[in-house]
Amino acid sequence: MKPTYHYTTVLEALEDLKEKGFVHDFNLHHEIIVTNPQDYCVEHVYRYEGETDPGDESVVYGIASIFGVKGVFVSGFSANSDNEAAQILEKLIIESNGKLDFL
Repeated sequence: MKPTYHYTTVLEALEDLKEKGFVHDFNLHHEIIVTNPQDYCVEHVYRYEGETDPGDESVVYGIASIFGVKGVFVSGFSANSDNEAAQILEKLIIESNGKLDFL
């Protein structure tokens, strides 16, 4: 499944995803994404840049697992992000290119 990109505030992104059933907080359990990336698909990507500081950027991912768990992961956005889970999610988006159909 190719992810849908949105541009909005972080709060609006979280509220929108919650309405769509993305309720699990993957930030609390990011290690499962790191250890089993093949089990996850990024369905939505919300990017937000701070109004006063372009370096104040965030990304909210709407993630689904092969087990039916839907949730969110929030990360700072940077090409050099040191957050391993965020790097894996970006890699999943690039590699999937619309080819993940397990959902």
